[in-house]
Amino acid sequence: MGTPDFAVPSLEALIEKYNVVGVVTQPDKPKGRGKKMMFPPVKEVALKNNIPVFQPERLRDEESVAELQRLDADIIVVVAYGQILPKKVLEMTRFGCVNVHGSLLPKYRGAAPIQRAIIDGETITGVTIMYMAEKLDTGDMIVKKEIPICENDTYGSLHDKMADAGAKALIEAVSLIETGKAKPEKQDDTLSCYAKKIEKGFGKIDWNCDSKNIINLIRGLNPAPGAYTLLNGEVFKIWLAEECSDIYGEAGTIIDVLDKKGFVVKTKNSALLIKEVQAKGGKKMSCADYLRGHTVEKGTVLG
Repeated sequence: MGTPDFAVPSLEALIEKYNVVGVVTQPDKPKGRGKKMMFPPVKEVALKNNIPVFQPERLRDEESVAELQRLDADIIVVVAYGQILPKKVLEMTRFGCVNVHGSLLPKYRGAAPIQRAIIDGETITGVTIMYMAEKLDTGDMIVKKEIPICENDTYGSLHDKMADAGAKALIEAVSLIETGKAKPEKQDDTLSCYAKKIEKGFGKIDWNCDSKNIINLIRGLNPAPGAYTLLNGEVFKIWLAEECSDIYGEAGTIIDVLDKKGFVVKTKNSALLIKEVQAKGGKKMSCADYLRGHTVEKGTVLG
């Protein structure tokens, strides 16, 4: 059971070693300007491997539960599926339900653990394979794998590393379960924190924050949904920035324009050289390229 790109390596790893009797994923959705119906990435892999695909609007419906029961599976693996599983499904199979989660639980339970770890300035994250429970991300842990967060990691690069690591950890966990060697570990609820879904507006940059915090926000929201500010009243996304030495000025003010590099914005404690941007309705580009076609004046206040 899974939907986005993050779930693909786990499904592919399972197909290599086990008999996957069915794939459950979210319904197809229209995407792009033409609103063309697109398959979820997991569905594409399933169809390529001739695996039956089930796409219920609501997994809680009796018909949906009955459809899953007919598959007669030994275990259910859940990776970023996108719906809450009812108790009937959690208890349906002999070996239960296991989940691939993108954090070192109990830290960062919730929908956006990879983004939040970067935004919070963490240097270590990881994946956890756990048994699923009725409460969100609270089940007993089977396998945990640490992954370092590099200084230049974005949500995109870390997502890919964790998807691959999650697939390897999953196969290890399923093998332990299959052979009766799994030793589940309970989570310490006192150490948990909640990584809630990234809502629209979360990415707005507060230039009164420290430079490091702003850079972490930019990294944590790249490639989606993007950190942004306002330039001349229009949404202006910033995809890459680096810290400069401290310069006097008001936070959010463009204090220098360097045609071949980008422009410099004052923050609370120093300044940022803006290196990659995207104007409203435009494409992502280097700030140097943007400056060749647009006038950005020193003293302009962002936000």
